[in-house]
Amino acid sequence: MYIARRPLIASAALALPGCAANPRPATLASTTRGPKCLPAVNVAPGRVIRTVAGLRPYRAQGFVVRAEPLGDKCLVHNYGHGGAGITLGWGTSRLAVDLGLPGHGGPAAVLGCGIVGLTTARLLQEAGRQVTLYAAQLPPHTTSNVAGGQWHPASLYDPDQVTPEWIAQFKAAMDYSWRRFQIMVGAEYGIRWVPTYLQMPDDPAGGDAEPDLSSAYETDRVILGPGEHPFPVRRVRRFSTMYAESGHLLRQLMRDVQIAGGRFVVRDFATPADILALPETLVFNCTGLGAGKLFGDTGIEPVRGQLAVLLPQAEVQYAVAGQMGYMFPRDDGIVCGGTFEHGEWDPTPQPERIAKILEKQRAFFSGFRCTA
Repeated sequence: MYIARRPLIASAALALPGCAANPRPATLASTTRGPKCLPAVNVAPGRVIRTVAGLRPYRAQGFVVRAEPLGDKCLVHNYGHGGAGITLGWGTSRLAVDLGLPGHGGPAAVLGCGIVGLTTARLLQEAGRQVTLYAAQLPPHTTSNVAGGQWHPASLYDPDQVTPEWIAQFKAAMDYSWRRFQIMVGAEYGIRWVPTYLQMPDDPAGGDAEPDLSSAYETDRVILGPGEHPFPVRRVRRFSTMYAESGHLLRQLMRDVQIAGGRFVVRDFATPADILALPETLVFNCTGLGAGKLFGDTGIEPVRGQLAVLLPQAEVQYAVAGQMGYMFPRDDGIVCGGTFEHGEWDPTPQPERIAKILEKQRAFFSGFRCTA
């Protein structure tokens, strides 16, 4: 099935303190057509170095960023990012911190140590606060460590179930994350720009009218037709976006938190009453999927994603997505995925699903019209 991408409204100001987002200029189409030949990925079975599965914290109503009192504490929620935690972590953390800081002094607590917890902690530290992160699991044992790492707000919400107020938060989060990622590009954080090819419907009249979810943030975009690309599909859209080697990024953010004086405490919370025992009066809930049980959010559910990771191929310097799933090149391996399994709580790879991922990838890359 073709990978659907929901529409994105260009960024606008958000009526929260310190959260105004500057409109970004429209992305210009590329003046170059790009290479007609690309090196194919070798999807031989013996090249699989690991298989992984992660549970995306999906909410049809979108992520939650809001504040509420909890006893003598201010509790700020920041969870429910679906498949867009890496993409939106900086942005929703900016909203959460700007919402929680006014009127509250002293140290802060962050619950959760995935990408959302770590970015929240860093922004609090940049505001001069002492921070302690409390989490049942630390990297590399978080859902964020399993993420493919593409900057793209995927698998995030049902457009029929979100409010205009949520859309405003979404736009502001997108804009801040896009800008924050750009200043982190390089070997230090494992973030780089990668040309990306997205399969498009064969019929231009039926598939081009509605913009992509990430289309406002696609740089150097161009549509390529038959004979202009090597893929065994009719049309693709090529653009450039950022990719993070997720494990590398999380390690570096943990380092940054520690250098700035932050502490990590391994601790689980069974009920909100457990949070009341914390010494901090300002608490940020970045527990992801765990927020459902901890705070009774029945709108959050697990959506399992599975990946097969192949030996790295230095010559593969592009990403691709479509009916075959997706392929992202990273220094730690070639990431092959594409599953979106609602309501699955088992965070272990399923051999039959992994086999299907590899079968689709193998058929796709063996159908290249040319290789370099």
